[in-house]
Amino acid sequence: MGMERISFPGHSGGKLAARLDMPDGPHLGTALMAHCFTCSKDIPASRRIAGRLAAMGIAVLRFDFTGLGHSEGEFENTTFSSNVDDLVAAAGYLADRGMAPSMLVGHSLGGAAVLKAAGQIPSVKAVVTIGAPFDPEHVTHNFGDALDSIKTDGSAEVQLGGRPFTIKQDFVEDVAATALAPAIGSLKRALLVMHAPLDNVVGIENATEIFLAAKHPKSFVTLDDADHLVTNPQDAEYAAEVIAAWAGRYMDLEVPAPPPGAPEGVVRVSEADPAGFLQDVNSGPYHHTVADEPLAYGGTNKGMSPYGFLASGLGACTSMTVRMYARRKGWPLAHVSVDVTHDKVHAQDAEAVNGTELKIDQFTRVVHLVGDLTTEQRQRLLEIADKCPVHRTLERGAKVVTSLDD
Repeated sequence: MGMERISFPGHSGGKLAARLDMPDGPHLGTALMAHCFTCSKDIPASRRIAGRLAAMGIAVLRFDFTGLGHSEGEFENTTFSSNVDDLVAAAGYLADRGMAPSMLVGHSLGGAAVLKAAGQIPSVKAVVTIGAPFDPEHVTHNFGDALDSIKTDGSAEVQLGGRPFTIKQDFVEDVAATALAPAIGSLKRALLVMHAPLDNVVGIENATEIFLAAKHPKSFVTLDDADHLVTNPQDAEYAAEVIAAWAGRYMDLEVPAPPPGAPEGVVRVSEADPAGFLQDVNSGPYHHTVADEPLAYGGTNKGMSPYGFLASGLGACTSMTVRMYARRKGWPLAHVSVDVTHDKVHAQDAEAVNGTELKIDQFTRVVHLVGDLTTEQRQRLLEIADKCPVHRTLERGAKVVTSLDD
């Protein structure tokens, strides 16, 4: 998966630093991400979500708001409204590149910002919020006693996340004057609200208010015991999986034609976690899953093993082949299921190599047929099971051609 370091003009003309995560294969759609208050584009949760979406063909632009991270400008001169304007500017940059965003993803105050900005970005079809406040003024709870100094002196230094930031009265007045309810009620986009019940920075009641203010289609997903910043990698992974699965339903993904010689399209497998064995598996834009290894083999057991996928292919093909034959014959087959197991067994007809007896792969298949079938019909369907294309491929063998991508 490729990643571009780019910059573009923000609301005030200063350059905003950004990363554009591009898919390895065809570009099917684009998402725009907004980070949390005083955070940056590079927090772990944002990286993981961007990586998962890119793995399924969705490019993701994540950038630092004015005055934060590597972006130009003075943070103390920004407001919530200027953050919204930065988002609109980012969408404009993407549109100029021919990849206007069809989804916005916002974390914390960034979630409030995407709710406000969505109405100004015509290309957007779906919006995701993570730990977002219903009232942007909620962020001033982090200022504590400094609020009095801000009001009296016009500005004050506030410690946020262990770092000092200067907050001006303009910011306080701007968030106080911003009401999200009208923007949420007139969103006219699919909305996914994600929140952790134990979030002690932005309470779960904020998610409830956002959800109730929105019109359908809308979805509410709990992040269980995640913290506000979704710092636990497993929580970030879960959020990424949910967003990736949900997004395909509402984004207008531009499906490319299958390449010559690959009538079923390309199955793309890419690493999701270089420290383990977790893999993102995508078959076109609509089908996504993960592959992994069991804990005993150094994996995290978040998905089927490669042999599990091979066994499932045999089982699925067998069931489909049996169903097609019974349907064509008009036989009363009510239900079919197939159990498949895989093992390495000693090859009875093979000679030993260097004193070691060879083993071969054996798939054991048990076909379950339900329905008022005669003994002859059941036997015939068992014979038909052996004619499934995947069965024949496994028995005859296949040629694998491998090359390096230039």
